[in-house]
Amino acid sequence: MKTVAMEEIMIKVKTFGEPLEVFRARKELDELDARVNQFIAENGITKVISVSDSTTNEEGSTIGLIRVLVYEG
Repeated sequence: MKTVAMEEIMIKVKTFGEPLEVFRARKELDELDARVNQFIAENGITKVISVSDSTTNEEGSTIGLIRVLVYEG
């Protein structure tokens, strides 16, 4: 019989929000990217499992963006 040691892995989730303004979306997306990258660098994250974006809407208009970062920590 072979015994295999199981390593405990902690999965963490961090969310970032960004309001979107008309004609400024590109700049705001760049700022959001910078915030996420800074968080990764400052926290020494070496394994990102997933990054996903979702919009927030009001009366049929997109008014914001939520980015979800899933990582090992």
